[in-house]
Amino acid sequence: LFFFLHLPGTSEEVAPPVQQCFVVPKKEINVVSDMGKWKRSQAYADYMGFILTLNEGVRGKKLTCEYKVSEPIEKLVALLNTLDRWIDETPPVDQPSRFGNKAFRTWYAKLDQEAEKLVSAVIPKHLADAAPEVAVYLKESVGNSTRIDYGTGHEAAFAAFLCCLCKIGVLRVDDQMAIVFKVFNRYLEVMRKLQKTYRMEPAGSQGVWGLDDFQFLPFIWGSSQLIDHPSLEPRHFVDEKVVNENHKDFMFLECILFITEVRNGRF
Repeated sequence: LFFFLHLPGTSEEVAPPVQQCFVVPKKEINVVSDMGKWKRSQAYADYMGFILTLNEGVRGKKLTCEYKVSEPIEKLVALLNTLDRWIDETPPVDQPSRFGNKAFRTWYAKLDQEAEKLVSAVIPKHLADAAPEVAVYLKESVGNSTRIDYGTGHEAAFAAFLCCLCKIGVLRVDDQMAIVFKVFNRYLEVMRKLQKTYRMEPAGSQGVWGLDDFQFLPFIWGSSQLIDHPSLEPRHFVDEKVVNENHKDFMFLECILFITEVRNGRF
C-alpha cells in the first residue's frame, strides 16, 4: 500500500492538491545514457511502486472474485468499451500486404482526436487541466499508427496512464484489485482485438525473453495471482485442458490461451 498511501488525494477526507502544474509529456529517453536518469527519477520510483503495489494487491486472488468497483473504474471501462466499438466501426481494408492493415490508422486518428475528451469524462472537473497530460499516455498505449505495430512499450504507457490517475487522486487505494482485474484486463481484451483485427506487427519483439510478443504485465500480475495455488503448477501451463478450465480465473492462463490461438506449432 506504500505507493497509494503516499499519494495526494487518496483519502476521501483529503482535498486535492491546491497547486499542480500539468504539462504535455514529451520524449525524454533518446540515448542509452538517458536510461540512467530515468531510473534515478522520482517518476521511475512511483511507476515501479505502482506496479509492485498492484502485484501484491492481486496476490492469490482470482479474476472472478468480488471486489469494489468505484465510479472512476466504471468510467475507465466505458472508455475502453468505446475504443472497442470503434474497432467494429472501422473494419480492415483490402490491401496486398498481410500484416499491418491500414484501417488501424483510421481507428487511431479517431483516438488521437478524441483522447482528451475521453479522459475528461473520467476525471473530475476540478482536474480538467490534467486531461492534456494524461491523454498522451492513453494515445501511446494502443500502438504506433505509422508502423502499425504494438508491443510492451505501449502496454507500459497504459500502466503509466493508470499511474497518472492514481497520482492525481482519481483512483484510490481501494481500487487496486479493480485496476488490474476490471480495467487492465479489459484493456488486454481490446488490445488483442486490435492485434487480430488489424494484423498488427509486434513492436520490438524479443521472443526469447517472453512468452508473448505483445504483453508483459499480465505475466507479472498473473503469476502473483497463482502464488500458493493448491494445485496449479508451471507444468500445467502447456496442458490445454487445464488452461481451458481456468483461464477465466487467471490472467496468466488467459495469456497462454491467446498465444495458442494466434501461434502455430508446438508450444
